[in-house]
Amino acid sequence: MPIYNAPTKDQQFVLHDLLKVSEQDIPGYEDLDRDFTGAVLEESGKVATAVLHPLNVVGDKEGCVLEDGVVRTPTGFKAAFEQMKEGGWTAMDCDPDYGGQGLPYVMNCAALEPFVSANMAFNMYQGLTHGAYSAIHAHGTDEQKQKFLPKMVSCEWTGTMNLTEPHCGTDLGLMRTKAAPQADGSYKISGQKIFISAGDHDLAENIIHLVLAKIEDGPEGIKGVSLFIVPKVMVNEDGSLGERNGVSVGSIEEKMGIHGNSTCVMNYDEATGYLLGTEHKGMRAMFTMMNEARIGVGLQGYAQAESAYQNAVAYANDRLQGRAVTGAENPDGPADPLMVHPDIRRNLMDQKSFIEGARAFTLWGANLIDRAHRNGDKEADGLVSLLTPVIKGFQTDKGFEYAIAAQQVYGGHGYIEEWGMSQYARDARIAMIYEGANGVQALDLVGRKLAQDGGKHVMAFFEMVKTFIKENEGNEALKADFLDPLKSASKDLQAAGMYFMQNGMKNPNHALAGSYDFMHMLGHVCFGLMWAKMAKAAMDALDGGASDTAFYETKIATGRYYMARQLPATAMHLARINTGADTVMALDAANF
Repeated sequence: MPIYNAPTKDQQFVLHDLLKVSEQDIPGYEDLDRDFTGAVLEESGKVATAVLHPLNVVGDKEGCVLEDGVVRTPTGFKAAFEQMKEGGWTAMDCDPDYGGQGLPYVMNCAALEPFVSANMAFNMYQGLTHGAYSAIHAHGTDEQKQKFLPKMVSCEWTGTMNLTEPHCGTDLGLMRTKAAPQADGSYKISGQKIFISAGDHDLAENIIHLVLAKIEDGPEGIKGVSLFIVPKVMVNEDGSLGERNGVSVGSIEEKMGIHGNSTCVMNYDEATGYLLGTEHKGMRAMFTMMNEARIGVGLQGYAQAESAYQNAVAYANDRLQGRAVTGAENPDGPADPLMVHPDIRRNLMDQKSFIEGARAFTLWGANLIDRAHRNGDKEADGLVSLLTPVIKGFQTDKGFEYAIAAQQVYGGHGYIEEWGMSQYARDARIAMIYEGANGVQALDLVGRKLAQDGGKHVMAFFEMVKTFIKENEGNEALKADFLDPLKSASKDLQAAGMYFMQNGMKNPNHALAGSYDFMHMLGHVCFGLMWAKMAKAAMDALDGGASDTAFYETKIATGRYYMARQLPATAMHLARINTGADTVMALDAANF
């Protein structure tokens, strides 16, 4: 059976050595000292390891079952969900006015990581609820908030988002689900939605669906889409549950992975719904959920890679295979462990340097969200808006790649189900697709985010990189291994942006054909910035007399590997971008 141990020490390093959260001027951050965050992360790690991780294989093997119109979750899920609720893990950063703990979002993300690593499918039940909570909190009326949020914060009721239909996914303007206005101000919702994560289950007594639909006689296309609150069970005036609404499960989707999560076809048959936000402005309200969800999915990318990596390291140390080319390192045994071989080391260092870079990047993104929301910082809001497609797209691409790389360490045993490595690959695969497929993330980045507010946010990012390099150029320990590679990669990224400016106006395909490469370029530069900052933080800790020298030296060595072996990929991506769209668009559709 696979293993998992929460990387609490690495999380603490990011929060305190890198981000220095308790020193920041964000309301609520003054409480995030090492003792507090350490206690929270130790406890979340225990829950992940002892409660959720053992159920990961159970969920994968059993899946969910539709019986008499109700979805039954795998053995043990209901008891584990009760433990999550009782522990307050569903309410960490929610509004205290509705029963939440009011902690910063960065703390919620940090505590969430072990849950995702231990059991991604299980964690989605509360994760989707948090997204629905956020949308209602941001756009709901006072009455809607009082009616739905307290039970959603506690996860007595869970939540979903309903976007996709059989004939439309990304192009939501094509949707057919209708909303018919009623005399009492409610709407009758009719239509079918597919791929609805946690669409139905036996973990909560009610499910609050957020459903995109078109009000009759509204504008055509995406401008006519509105968002509705559609409870599975109607809620009476006194807050008690009433009659079953016109919502039913058509089927459970048969999926490649995340079998423990009930991904449903949902049928709405004149179900009663309530408008959330403004008529025909549903996408604005839904994107409150989507942006949060995309940060969470980016976290899923590296959290699955973390679990797979831990198992690959254990196997590489235990499995005897061949001899080190420099001489036997296990002379008393029949062979040396896999760990002696350079290609195994390369594979594992690829994984390790990605995971630790991604953790830093994600928590920095969460920190920017806190700064935007708690301080009203528009620059932070613009920057995280720019980076969200990268956190989602780049990290899930690489997370899947490294889940596969971890499987590769096992050789043939990685392909055999009893070792459990295929589940990480199968579960990680969905993260590249849902909450906006990664190609769409790249188009959003290049087509919208780069030019947002006159391009000020991408320019602010370049200035941030430039300033860090300039402030530390006298640090010889950083210069050759960290600052120089970061400067080179940043120049590649700026050159790509210049290519888009010079050629994209004449032919937009020249920009869009390079969008995926640009997303990965920006991801690498963000990781390069994170690693340069982490290396500096580790060096400062060593200079300050830190007792755990091995930890900090390992951090520096891992960062040095990323800068030398991964960051040069920006040159390759730039070369591809500079070829434009001609080769990409050369064939007629009939010739594919």
